[in-house]
Order: sequence, then C-alpha cells, then structure tokens
Amino acid sequence: MISAAQTPLYEIKANLFKALAHPARIRVLELLAAAPDTAAPVSYLLAETGLEASLLSQHLATLRRHRVVTSIRTANAVTYRLAHPKIAELLAISRTFLLDSLADSGEQLRLARELPAAHLPGSAS
Repeated sequence: MISAAQTPLYEIKANLFKALAHPARIRVLELLAAAPDTAAPVSYLLAETGLEASLLSQHLATLRRHRVVTSIRTANAVTYRLAHPKIAELLAISRTFLLDSLADSGEQLRLARELPAAHLPGSAS
C-alpha cells in the first residue's frame, strides 16, 4: 500500500479536483472567498445556498477532509474559512478561464450563424 507521502502529486491534485467537483461546494467556496476574512458562519452558508443542513454538512465535511476549508466552533456557532488564500485565486482563475472559453464559443457560434448555407459542410452549392 502506498503511503500519502509516496502518492504522486498528480493523484493528490486529482483528488482535490474531485473534492471541488460539485456545484454546491463551489458555491460555498465562492461565498467564503467573498466573505470578510474569507470566513462565514454556517448559518450564513445555509441561508445563501438554500441547502438542507445535513446536505451542507456533508459538503463541508468533504471540503474539510481535503483541507480546502477549516472550521472553528465558538459556543453553538461554527465558522468556516478558506484554508489557504490561493483557493480564492483558484476560483478567480477558473472563472476567467470559463468566461473566456464561453466568449470564444459564443464568437464561433455567432460567426457560424453568419455564414451563408453554401459554406456549411454538407450543404448543396
């Protein structure tokens, strides 16, 4: 059995992306990134995501397990925070990448719609 220290970095990275691979978890991270000090109480996350408490708890547990967020309990309140400031940067970079990709796709679609039918593959000239 391979120890965590012997696991190739690409496998560890793939597991990180698996942990991020759910819209609810991305939404939680975006909320934390936008919050003051990149931290917010569970009550805020519940209100903003609209998730059931048990489902939010499962998503937060996944993010904690992969060391993407940390939590602090004070009396009855639990506050979550991004575990590293670069997580907010990762979200911003992915947003830029996706917006650029969508803009490129939209431009390609617009150009394709402007082409006369004779220029399209399979059309009779």
